[in-house]
Amino acid sequence: MRLRHPDGTTVHLGYCSNVHQAEDLEGVISQLAEYAAPVRERLGVDRLGIGLWLARDVVTRLSTDPATLERLKRELDLRGLETVTLNAFPYAGFHNEVVKKDVYLPDWADEARLRHTLDCARVLAGLLPQDAERGSVSTLPLAWREPWPRERADTARRALDRLADGLAAIEADTGRRIRVGFEPEPGCVVETTAQAVRELGGLDPERLGVCLDACHLAVQFEEPRAALDRLSAAGLPVVKLQASCAVEAADPADPVARKALRRLAEPRFLHQTRTAREGDVLGVDDLGDALDGGLPTDSGPWRTHFHAPLHADPEPPLRTTAGHLTDVLAGLLGGLTALCDHIEVETYTWSVLPEPPTDLAGGIATELAWARDRLTGLGLKEDHS
Repeated sequence: MRLRHPDGTTVHLGYCSNVHQAEDLEGVISQLAEYAAPVRERLGVDRLGIGLWLARDVVTRLSTDPATLERLKRELDLRGLETVTLNAFPYAGFHNEVVKKDVYLPDWADEARLRHTLDCARVLAGLLPQDAERGSVSTLPLAWREPWPRERADTARRALDRLADGLAAIEADTGRRIRVGFEPEPGCVVETTAQAVRELGGLDPERLGVCLDACHLAVQFEEPRAALDRLSAAGLPVVKLQASCAVEAADPADPVARKALRRLAEPRFLHQTRTAREGDVLGVDDLGDALDGGLPTDSGPWRTHFHAPLHADPEPPLRTTAGHLTDVLAGLLGGLTALCDHIEVETYTWSVLPEPPTDLAGGIATELAWARDRLTGLGLKEDHS
């Protein structure tokens, strides 16, 4: 759906389709009918944004066959859906039985990552609504942190320069501007906004920036205002916000809290867990490692990279970082100028919750309504034009 910021900026709000399991084009089209269109109907809006996640084979097909790309655009239009952003972080197999660190492959030192990202940008240029100002593609924050020797870091940096050149060429060919946002994530080469400034500074700000994931920001105990100021001072635009919440255990020594956390330590996705002690952030790579003694319980709350539904509390006494997300939204859109125009609700973990929903479309619609209400509370108005 679209909202209008007081400064006149059109802000696009939608949800990410990586919550749905689909590795081929027919599966992608089926999920539009099964989930996205019912979500739109429940929200009572004429248009709903859907940030598509497209596996590599689908991207290859769409980028090489104009007729197939046009078919997907028609399917979106028929259901009152629009796409202004793609999630190009997962390459393929995002709903395999075990994903964990495989989601970071190929990384930005691998030619396949550059090729995939530019292909996604070309596909998005063909899907963008005619009246959309620009599109966005989110990608991984270079690589998992290790191994990352100097030569691979140098190769990745050269790839980013080629990425900017490739995006400029796409704009010249299509007339559509696509920006790419690198998404800081715990455990990666770029896991904080400070590291984003260090590793991504000096890139073309017209085409490259940051995809800010609010869950990741909270897990790293980054204060939203300071993080946004840091990015702004470095000239790194927030290309896209992934509206998401982490899970927090206020007292990780509490047996009841530990039991509830144990139910979230599932085998598919990585759930990096952090705590803060005297200004330092301590962490482990997965929730099970924390529960097995890898993280102190006397330093303060634990925050876990488990994307929790925006509107719902987890099993008590656990809570979410919804207040932190609200502060991020206020920092980006509560001022005189909109600092981000693409917002994507990204709760991809519905299927691995201890009690998965029986009505996924209803849950997604409620999340989007929660986000819309926070945005209208900041002075944005729904745009029905």
